[in-house]
Amino acid sequence: MDQKYRIYINENTLFLTDTLPVQNKEMKQLDLQSFDFPTFYKNLDKGAKKQYVLLTENPKAAFKMIKQNCLLIKAAGGLVRNANDDYLFIFRNKKWDLPKGKVEKGEKMKEAAVREVEEECGVTILSNGEKLCKTFHIYQLGNIIVLKKTNWYEMTVKGKPKLIPQKEEGITKAGWFGKNDLEPLLKNTYLLILDVLVAGKIR
Repeated sequence: MDQKYRIYINENTLFLTDTLPVQNKEMKQLDLQSFDFPTFYKNLDKGAKKQYVLLTENPKAAFKMIKQNCLLIKAAGGLVRNANDDYLFIFRNKKWDLPKGKVEKGEKMKEAAVREVEEECGVTILSNGEKLCKTFHIYQLGNIIVLKKTNWYEMTVKGKPKLIPQKEEGITKAGWFGKNDLEPLLKNTYLLILDVLVAGKIR
């Protein structure tokens, strides 16, 4: 999605694009001339599951404008596969998720992804492959609007190691799941996780 952006705001999706995306759901087109992100965010029903599109010849400039109104946090995570072709999921904040965390100062995104996965799940990463995708989501922290950019990487482990969820990070469960076991998890996960699975050719 070069020069096109998909930003998740709770259950809502905001597309910045120069061509209308093909979607099954109804999509509300926003007026570029009058669009003001702080106003849009303030009036947004965060619990709704709506899709919005900002059609513009320069999606990058529109994204930069949104970014200027937010605190940018960089994070990195992994889609981890074991020797049995099972995938690693964690349970945190009452939802199934993939392991990820904030990038520390001076740390490369790829290094941060490995460190976070190893810390959150108690495993050793055998190989760290190519970047699968990047995701963007916006949330509120006190009075600050945060834009989190997460880079996702393909990873493998040796065998099928025992998982040790990092409870101090709010992770209550961690498990290995085959492709055929994912449906119940995907009914209780974040929209951006579905994008990672598509990028990893699991869905």
